[in-house]
Amino acid sequence: MEPLLVALILIVVIGAVIVFVTAPLRPGERDAAQGGGEDPRIAELEARKEAKYREIRDTELDHAARKLSEADFRRQDAELRREAIAILRELDELRER
Repeated sequence: MEPLLVALILIVVIGAVIVFVTAPLRPGERDAAQGGGEDPRIAELEARKEAKYREIRDTELDHAARKLSEADFRRQDAELRREAIAILRELDELRER
């Protein structure tokens, strides 16, 4: 094969991979995949839920790294989980409507 043809095929393949990999990151693609018309309150609660889950994981990691005492961990973990449950209940209520 000619080097020019190999280079052209390589460019096309790399371009196709880039388009495929970045498709979920493009706003139009994401909105179409999610139905586009999702209630903004649900989206906001989903974001709060994910943030709360990250806080719980961070607290668990801090406890495992001995940055938190057992008492502090239990108190903080219980509070974060109560907040997460409240968010999940709000999500359920909005989705049932």
